[in-house]
Amino acid sequence: MTKTPNSISAKDTSFHLHPYTNLKTHEEQGPLVITRGEGVRVFGEDGKDYIEGLSGLWCVSLGFNEPRLVKAAQAQMETLPFYHSFTGKVPDVTAELAEKLVQVTPQGLDRALFCNSGSEANDTAIKLVWYYNNARGKPEKKKIIARNKAYHGVTIAAGSMTGLAYAQNGFDLPASERILQTDCPHYYRYGLEGESEEDFATRMADELEKLIVAEGPETVGAMFAEPIQGAGGVIIPPKGYFEKIQAVLNKYDVLLIADEVICGFGRTGQMFGSETFNIKPDMMTLAKQMSSGYLPISALMVSDHLYQVVKERSHELGVFGHGLTYGGHPVPCAVALEVLKIYEERDILGQVNAISPYFQDRLLSYGDHPLVGEVRTTGLIGAIELSADKTTKTPFDPALGKGAALVKSCENHGLILRAMPGDCIAFCPPLISEQADLEELFKRFDQALAEI
Repeated sequence: MTKTPNSISAKDTSFHLHPYTNLKTHEEQGPLVITRGEGVRVFGEDGKDYIEGLSGLWCVSLGFNEPRLVKAAQAQMETLPFYHSFTGKVPDVTAELAEKLVQVTPQGLDRALFCNSGSEANDTAIKLVWYYNNARGKPEKKKIIARNKAYHGVTIAAGSMTGLAYAQNGFDLPASERILQTDCPHYYRYGLEGESEEDFATRMADELEKLIVAEGPETVGAMFAEPIQGAGGVIIPPKGYFEKIQAVLNKYDVLLIADEVICGFGRTGQMFGSETFNIKPDMMTLAKQMSSGYLPISALMVSDHLYQVVKERSHELGVFGHGLTYGGHPVPCAVALEVLKIYEERDILGQVNAISPYFQDRLLSYGDHPLVGEVRTTGLIGAIELSADKTTKTPFDPALGKGAALVKSCENHGLILRAMPGDCIAFCPPLISEQADLEELFKRFDQALAEI
């Protein structure tokens, strides 16, 4: 790529260390520079439009130019641009957002602890599991179970739970023997020949129980689970899966933390993936669509039975010694409050449920394509898994980079999607998408697929 000395591309390759990027290749090829957004589209520096088929990073639910969110941020900046929640202080808007989150999340989650990202929220949940069990006089009950192909973030603790090689290789992760891994509930990929979906779910629960028993139930504190495993390939759990694993967790006094960072706020057709899949979590982590991605904010929702134990322990110790400078920052809180108002006023759930049948039908139509092994979708999220042999479910050799090549072809045709491990292509359009937007999305995808 030719770069003028003062171009954005040159500045980027010279000074910016990119996340989730092959750094050497990036220096040679340069970035796709995005300069503005409008609705479901973003625009490059040359004016070319791209349909954002992944909502940025699963987050821009309300599109890229919602004026009410701009005004909410501006008004808060002019009123109280910063304050904290340490030592009993609180910005008024932070308390209002906490109340609203308790109102909209599933019953029983009665406290909100604010952070800045999904990774931070999951790290905080781990700390709270440890604090809680120390307070209960169970100091050995500290091990955390996550799942193969899970994605819970990239900080040291969250990254240790993320069951994807690319997020751990080279980083000495997992960094703790307290992090355990159980099976990925992907029926298409891991179901045995002749095994029904329900039997597969039962086997997943049995394997989880074997793990807990082998480790010692007195040492296992919690399990983290995404309702849909997003970055692992949009893996939708088999029927009955969460009911079966929750029975195991309850049997051994193991907490369940629902990672709703991707699924939360309408993505699955209900407000939370926990409602879609009948999950009853002890804690829940939120981010992304909470602010439509406009400003960094996340939250850890905590059940009352945990909070009461934590409260008493903090009194004994003199302080609950955890907090983040920008946790509950008033400006992101103001934006998040406005987002929640928009969700209600515009009936975003109704919009998702009205448009998702078309989205799902179009996505499922690729199941007949010779390169497609499986299509999976619910709500307004889905994935296509490419396969070298549909009959045997044989994946392509990773060295061929089939998924990456398809995503690059999509980009050339003005569509931004994401390739994930196993040549899975993720679709996660903004919740405001209209049928015309989706028609254009799939038109561009068809053009790209024809070139592979």
